[in-house]
Amino acid sequence: MSPAPSSFLSPSLLAWLRCFDAAARCGSFTRAAEELHVSQGAVSQQVKKLEERLNVALFLRVPSGLTLTPAGEQLVSATRDSFRGLELALSRLHASSTGEPVNISCSPSLAMLWLTLRLGSLYRAHPYLALRVVGESDGIDLKRMAREGVAAAIRFGPGDDKHADGVDLLDEWLVPVASPAFIEAHPELRTEQDLRGAHLLHAADPFEVPALTDEWTQWLRAAHVDLPAEQLRQGTQFNLSLLAVQAALGSQGVAMGRLALVQGYLLQGRLVAPFRKRVRARAAYWFVGSSSHPELSTIQRWLLDETRQFKERRDAYFDQEGFTAV
Repeated sequence: MSPAPSSFLSPSLLAWLRCFDAAARCGSFTRAAEELHVSQGAVSQQVKKLEERLNVALFLRVPSGLTLTPAGEQLVSATRDSFRGLELALSRLHASSTGEPVNISCSPSLAMLWLTLRLGSLYRAHPYLALRVVGESDGIDLKRMAREGVAAAIRFGPGDDKHADGVDLLDEWLVPVASPAFIEAHPELRTEQDLRGAHLLHAADPFEVPALTDEWTQWLRAAHVDLPAEQLRQGTQFNLSLLAVQAALGSQGVAMGRLALVQGYLLQGRLVAPFRKRVRARAAYWFVGSSSHPELSTIQRWLLDETRQFKERRDAYFDQEGFTAV
């Protein structure tokens, strides 16, 4: 009589499968033994017992190492998915019991003005998660991410600066913004042609925009406004976009707003867009995930869903407010 399904996966069989999985990944009994901290003979014997139990060859022993047979290919697909699922479940249980956070590295301006405002939806869907958001803009180092337990890193930059493993997250649009009080205090600002250098607030987040005046230069050129470089430099300068946004909220001038950072303030009426012209930024948001992190797929799905929803609301806002793409 065949064994019942509940008794088929005995402790011995699970041990054989673990050795088989390691040998398949390593392509060698010796390297598998080093990974599992047992002898090479023990791994070889465990795999042999598995083959005898299944009455099928799983490996071809060749001079260069091990090659999977068709039966071995079929089994390794199942073992990898199963062990990965077990590791993920164990990692989640451990994180839940210890409160170990999932780390996300994010450009400071996006972290403060976009990402942190959306964390509630992540916690509602995944209440076991604890999150740690780290504001940083430096280059991506996958080894450091794995070492420090960073699940994903979000950056803003032009396409040719995107990391080789980067995933597109959200395009960006540039729209000048100011407080209602600033506009009221400057009635001379009737059209974009009335802008002067002293009105402008500039920002260049580290590693994101090559020069402080680049985003204003791009928008002004598209809007057919000729503002000499010496006038551009009269504007107040900041090293973070979030600081320029805060200055605009404080009625200190007109900031070049990235919609992801300022749309909330526009909807609240705390900022206004005095000129209904939008320009697609040369840079966009993208992220890189750490493939070794157990929560990468969860974070990735959440980020892609949030950016999809934001883009839909943003584009509806453009249509409703009558913005012209220039």
